[in-house]
Amino acid sequence: MRIILASASPRRRELLEQIGLKFEIRVSNVKEQARADSPGLLVEELSGQKAEAVLAETEQDGQDLLVIGADTVVASGNDILGKPADAEEAVRMLSRLSGAVHQVYTGVTLLYRAGRSAAAVLGEERDRVCRRTFHEMTEVSFYPMTGEEIRSYVSTGDPMDKAGAYGIQGLFARYVKGIRGDYNNVVGLPVGRLYQEAKEWLDI
Repeated sequence: MRIILASASPRRRELLEQIGLKFEIRVSNVKEQARADSPGLLVEELSGQKAEAVLAETEQDGQDLLVIGADTVVASGNDILGKPADAEEAVRMLSRLSGAVHQVYTGVTLLYRAGRSAAAVLGEERDRVCRRTFHEMTEVSFYPMTGEEIRSYVSTGDPMDKAGAYGIQGLFARYVKGIRGDYNNVVGLPVGRLYQEAKEWLDI
């Protein structure tokens, strides 16, 4: 089985390693364009675009192949928050989330292409692509933060590559009041659900 993670996120890499998967990383430069306006459907759509682009760029060599695409956003009220464009936007995002509850959505798309051996076992046409897409939602609550605390955290640079401008697994953990749902989903990849969805292919 050849497994490709269609993401440059070091946190997603660590989570896949944590559950014992051996994989390679390949990131496509595809321009993401989503039509969905609800956070759950949005992350599903974007995860699919990433996975599809990497699959299209991967040579068909007869091996079993699993491509994993993922995308994460934060939802606050009716607004969807992605990665901040700059420090000031990060400050605005965290000021909004301070002392409140928000939702973190991660969408995952799995694209499985059976190679020679698996196709024979499954009785399927070789190179046919099977697709599974899903999302998980986790509620997160923050303690109130002062403006000084927010700017001090933003000055570390940690929030700049993270949806909602924070990383729950790092320094920012000091401001997290509680979560309801999958912690790993907030980090960037619901690996428990991912494994359950993919294990019939992984066990072949």
